[in-house]
Parts: sequence; C-alpha cells; structure tokens
Amino acid sequence: MRHIPNFITSLNLASGFISIIFILNGDINTASWLILLAMMFDFLDGFSARTLKAYSEIGKELDSLADIVSFGVAPGLIIYYLLHASFSPVSKAGFCVFGHSSLIFLLISAIMPVCAALRLAIFNTDTTQTTSFKGLPTPANALAVISIVLGGYYSGSAFLTSFMTSPISLIILSLSLSVLMVTRIPLLSLKFKNLKIKGNEGRYVLIVLCAIMILVFGIGSITGIIPAYIIVSLLSLLF
Repeated sequence: MRHIPNFITSLNLASGFISIIFILNGDINTASWLILLAMMFDFLDGFSARTLKAYSEIGKELDSLADIVSFGVAPGLIIYYLLHASFSPVSKAGFCVFGHSSLIFLLISAIMPVCAALRLAIFNTDTTQTTSFKGLPTPANALAVISIVLGGYYSGSAFLTSFMTSPISLIILSLSLSVLMVTRIPLLSLKFKNLKIKGNEGRYVLIVLCAIMILVFGIGSITGIIPAYIIVSLLSLLF
C-alpha cells in the first residue's frame, strides 16, 4: 500500500513524457489532454498519500521530478511549438527543434521549465507553504498554457486562435507565467482538509466561479481559470 502514491506519481511522469512525444509530432491538442491527465495523477498521488499515510522522502522528490516534466518541460515545449508555428507552418509529421526558428524563441521557451524547477525546489525547502502557496504552482502554470490550446480548439474562438498565432502574446504569456512561479505572491492551496465551508471559503468561491464561467461562456472560458484563481487567492488571503 505504501508504494501506491509513488506509482501514481510515476503515471504523472509517464503522462508528461508521452505528451512531449505528441508535441514533437505536431499534436498539441492530445498533448494538452495528457498534461491534464498528469494533473489528475498529481492530485491523486497526494490524496492517496494522505489517505494511506504513506509519506516518504522518495515520494516527495519523485513528485517534484514528475512535475518538472509534466508542468514545466511539456508546457514550455507547447509554447515553443506555437512560437515556431506562428512564423512557419508546422506539419503533423513534427517540427525541427533547431530548424529555422530564432534563438530567442528557444531561450524564451526554456525559461518556463527552469522557473518551474526553481519553484519546486523552493517549495520543497519552504516550510511556510503547507496551507498556502507562494508563487504560482507548476500545475497552474501548465493549465494556463493548455487552456489556451483546448479552449481555442473546442470553442473555435477567433480571439484564442489569434492569440495562439501571435508571437508577442505568446512571449508575454510565457514570461508572465514563468515570473509568477518564482514570485512570493500568496496563493490558495486547493487541498481540502475537510468539506466544511469555514476555512474553505476561497476554494468554494473559485470552484463556483469557474463552473459559472464555463456554463455561461462555454469551453473557451477555461482560459480565465488561472486569472480567477489568482484574483480569488489574493482576495481570500487578504480578507
């Protein structure tokens, strides 16, 4: 039983790795779903560890290593793919990582996994982040990236399509998310210790707000989940 959390964490890592394969083959939509699957495994490994009381130092380190791949490297590669595609067509057969793309695209894309690794290293050594986070969690970083891909794909939004083909927009998004991961901005942890309203007000507000956004505005509104998370976090932690 004590190995179950680590097995689930390994599924997170495997999902992230497979998503990278899909990105390299030009299918960022499937890759985004695999990153979403990795997020589910990331939630379940922590949940199972708490339920089974199966905590270990190996599990803690394995979780961070998996998160770097799934929520740092994979979304960073999606950003590179989109930047590359904004200047030249990318075939389903894949794209050349070191083709005709400019050096600046490579460097900008590399910042995201580096900041994700730094954010996880800080988290592992910071004892003040047990009930809340300081800086954007790496799964939230990944969600911000894939929400644009999935939202644009399924909603057909002209705005999201334009956003994904705009190098300036992609660069601003990538740099903003990278910086947010290594800031000390206080943000909510979405881990519920119990289901009571008291003490979980911010979490419930966020869930209800996101549900309303999707029901009213459709799938394209998933791009607003991370901005909503940041705003609700700041308001709940301040008040």
